[in-house]
Amino acid sequence: MGWNERLDELSTMRTEAAQGGGPARITAQHDRGKQTARERIAKLVDPGSFQELDAFAQHRCHDFGMEQSRTLGDGVVAGSGLVDGRPIHLYAQDFTVLGGSLGETVAAKICKVMDLALRHGTPLVALNDSGGARIQEGVLALAGYADIFYRNTRASGVIPQLSVILGPCAGGAVYSPGLTDFILMAEGTSHMFITGPEVIKTVTGEEVSFEELGGAAAHASKSGVAHLTGADEDQTLELVRSLLAYLPANNLEDPPPRPTGDPADRRLDGLPELVPADGNLGYDVRELVRRVVDQGEFLEIHEQYARNIVVGFARHDGHPVGVVANQPAVLAGGLDCYATE
Repeated sequence: MGWNERLDELSTMRTEAAQGGGPARITAQHDRGKQTARERIAKLVDPGSFQELDAFAQHRCHDFGMEQSRTLGDGVVAGSGLVDGRPIHLYAQDFTVLGGSLGETVAAKICKVMDLALRHGTPLVALNDSGGARIQEGVLALAGYADIFYRNTRASGVIPQLSVILGPCAGGAVYSPGLTDFILMAEGTSHMFITGPEVIKTVTGEEVSFEELGGAAAHASKSGVAHLTGADEDQTLELVRSLLAYLPANNLEDPPPRPTGDPADRRLDGLPELVPADGNLGYDVRELVRRVVDQGEFLEIHEQYARNIVVGFARHDGHPVGVVANQPAVLAGGLDCYATE
């Protein structure tokens, strides 16, 4: 085989890998209001910056007819890219390939990216859309989850780990996000729970919907599992970019500064009117925060959870800072067990 034939074969394989589970499954993904793994990556990283790893990897399972269902790249797209010019490592589970389920090869691709992120000191972003363990691969799938969890714990406190829930994630598919630093969810299309509504009904007799059990609203306001939520996938991915802008690449670096047009000696007009002289009167401390920080930009974390405390990220003189403020408008700003979490 000559070079031209080899290059043609490579081009064909790249085209096939980009199709994931095929046109019909991509259409079904879009019909559910969800994007494909590659579309999500394209929205997240700077244009043209994504470098894929193991694009042609395939599973090696021969049980239950699995040898008849092989897809180039298997159920995850993994690699590196840039966000606002800063390097990150990331992986996006591909629901069009066997429901994004995790088998031996999928786990190996994810672990490789996690190892590279830790070695190079870059943030790790996981775009989750998975039905959980690939039961056809049995213990190899479960061992793959163990490898991922181990790496989550090794990377904890060393590099930022962000999990983005963009589909129905259950079982093992949500244990890893639970070990990461931040969880973001898209409203309406993302769910995360240990076990689904049908199992809950069978075991307890209680009927509960997907949204009530593990939707974005439930995790943002009741469980506190979700730190940020977006109205759709595009807004959620934009929130990922915004959050990364406040975070250092690793535990040895400072967060990235950003030039600000706010002069250091600017006057904060209106503060006496905002903060009442009577200590028994409440006010919205978030408005106070926005007037104090650079350009009024404040990224609130856990906005819907424990509303008697306000936490988030902002900038002073262009440098990222964390904000913690009692909220007088809710419970007079008093602390409870939820606020102290």
